[in-house]
Amino acid sequence: MPLKNDSLAEILSQRGVSRRDFLKFCGAMAGVLALPQRYTTRIAEALQTAQRPPLVWLEYQDCAGNTESFLRASKPTAAEIVLDVLSVDYHETIMSAAGHQAEDALDETIAAHKGEYLVVVEGSIPTKDGGIYCTVGGYAAVDRLKQVAGGAAAIIAVGTCATYGGLPAAAPNPTGAASVSDIVKGVPIINLPGCPMNVQNLTAVIVHYLTFGAWPATDQFGRPLFAYGSRIHDDCERRAHFDAGQFVEDWGDEAHRKGWCLYKMGCKGPEAFHNCPIVRWNDGTSWPIGAGHGCVGCSEPYFWDSMSPFYERLPNVQLLGVEAEVDKIGAGIVGAVAGTFAIHGVISAARAKAQPIERHEVSAPEEE
Repeated sequence: MPLKNDSLAEILSQRGVSRRDFLKFCGAMAGVLALPQRYTTRIAEALQTAQRPPLVWLEYQDCAGNTESFLRASKPTAAEIVLDVLSVDYHETIMSAAGHQAEDALDETIAAHKGEYLVVVEGSIPTKDGGIYCTVGGYAAVDRLKQVAGGAAAIIAVGTCATYGGLPAAAPNPTGAASVSDIVKGVPIINLPGCPMNVQNLTAVIVHYLTFGAWPATDQFGRPLFAYGSRIHDDCERRAHFDAGQFVEDWGDEAHRKGWCLYKMGCKGPEAFHNCPIVRWNDGTSWPIGAGHGCVGCSEPYFWDSMSPFYERLPNVQLLGVEAEVDKIGAGIVGAVAGTFAIHGVISAARAKAQPIERHEVSAPEEE
């Protein structure tokens, strides 16, 4: 059983992981982080000496999809080992302790490792009526989150519910569901939206932290740029069909069977930012558009309100079917989507007053 002060090299030795498999994992992480392959050696050196930072995983209003994704960290195989580098001291769904024992483990971690432990938050946080709509161990989620966050080194919000409020925060939002960034201030927050988040991105964030001693650069929504820096549309395997004006007109038609573009079927890929087409799901084998279903934009703020109806196309822009004019189409979409978010702002006005999401940027690592 690995000890908390064991290095990754020692854990690998105990688990019988070969040096070759470990380096393959480090190379894969460099790829996910959009780093040159020469960083593979640097990542390997850092992880070999890294100590096990304590981690607590808080789960609130959600479907447990992010925990399911976490438990499927299987490719490359060493991903499980790197996640195990973290001393996961508290996670209600997977820990063996229960009741008071479980809550005692959480209290012991935040007392003994103040300023050192990491917090993963899954699910939105209800704030209405004193937060009574989600309680754990006798604590309202909103109160427990503030307590735990107060001594954290950083927070990683996983899934759209934790990052933006998700489905629970959709109008009319009866529980006053809020995001982590709405509740917590003064602590670095990394947002990994998606329904659910891809565990490869969570692993890469942790690897970046252990390698460079800093969190990856983020966009205005606190999302790491390596995972949310490009549009799904730009990396989509069906992009050529969009450029050529070849669209699916009905589910199951010949165009659908041929893998043509799903834009007219409501695909939100032109306005969604995520690395789904690159990292993919189910051990990298597939993803929603690859499986024949349009993107619903689940990594974008308030997608449940702003992106629906999910099976209707984006704002009506002229489809030229000429690659040279694609940028003009994109510009039209961006302008129309801005109006969509303005409408959503009216919907949200009836909710608890939203707090601005802080931006946490870290300089890119220096090249060797």
